[in-house]
Amino acid sequence: MCKGGVGDLDAGGQPIEHPDPVLVRVHSECMTGDLFHSQRCECGYQLITAMKMIEQAGQGALIYLRQEGRGIGLSNKLRAYKLQEQGLDTVDANLKLGFLADRRDYGIGAQICRDLGLRSIRILTNNPKKVSRLEVYGIKVVEQIPLRAKPCEHNIDYLRTKKRRLGHILDEDL
Repeated sequence: MCKGGVGDLDAGGQPIEHPDPVLVRVHSECMTGDLFHSQRCECGYQLITAMKMIEQAGQGALIYLRQEGRGIGLSNKLRAYKLQEQGLDTVDANLKLGFLADRRDYGIGAQICRDLGLRSIRILTNNPKKVSRLEVYGIKVVEQIPLRAKPCEHNIDYLRTKKRRLGHILDEDL
């Protein structure tokens, strides 16, 4: 999703570069949160909030990456959910299944940014690793804007784990 001239091409078919930083959400697919509005995570909230913020800003981009379950895929994510129901946190569940805590790669997201004419962005994310991974691929992140979901009984432990073990920027009282 692009708004306000982001992704427009010049007469030669090349992306028009944007001199000022543009609001961007690089969102990893979350079928349970994005489609089914699961309260186990904050993904659906982040997606909807990012779209509203981009609309309000009048310019921006939502880049949707197929990296379900922090890169482990839907079937493994559902297996990880079962392990979480048995007492493991989201990180330990992934590790027990033989995966990294977070397997996502943001190289394609960075390439999409470049293809849209974006070199400098204001990113909508709680994840500081996403910032550093995009910067490795040459995207300058000038501002990180957190998308803080309201905790509920279904996601409080998940959010605490993301803050404590994955370094996400979340409310202080978590």
